[in-house]
Amino acid sequence: MVGNPDFLTGIGLEQAPEFQELESPEGELHLRFFVPSGNEFALSATGIREVISQSPDRITLIPNVSSLLLGTLNIRGRVIWVADLGQFLGEPTTLNTDRPEIPVIAVEDQDTILGLAVDQIVGMDWLDVEQVRLPTNVPDSMAPFLRGEWVIPPKEEVKEEEEKILRLLDQVAIVRSARWAA
Repeated sequence: MVGNPDFLTGIGLEQAPEFQELESPEGELHLRFFVPSGNEFALSATGIREVISQSPDRITLIPNVSSLLLGTLNIRGRVIWVADLGQFLGEPTTLNTDRPEIPVIAVEDQDTILGLAVDQIVGMDWLDVEQVRLPTNVPDSMAPFLRGEWVIPPKEEVKEEEEKILRLLDQVAIVRSARWAA
């Protein structure tokens, strides 16, 4: 018998009925979220260090820095910059910081960590990267930070709903951007 048998039944984990019913997910794991303008984006889970919700008063304002940066945040002894992702991407609506908590996605490239403040986290989803197409109708300010987009058809029960666009961001391009110095 393969695997670690259960000491009570002698059945290996792979034989247990609750494990046999699970289907393997399609695609790769992504975090889906909204920016204040209502546009939905996704980031590959492999580049995300963690997702946290912070009270705005925990973000320390720093004078004379880019207006894209909300300030710094101390995460377990490490200070990271927190940015308004929507503003960074050229979205017209700024993040509302007058609320109890702000969702922050900490992304990492090499040894650099950046906190991306967003409006709302949707959750984790398995998305088929084979279905990603080249982005269309994208503002020039956003184009360098996109890896592609998915077209999500309307749900069967909501016929009058339009198809949605879910854009896949490139966190390495965001972290390495020269925009942060501006």
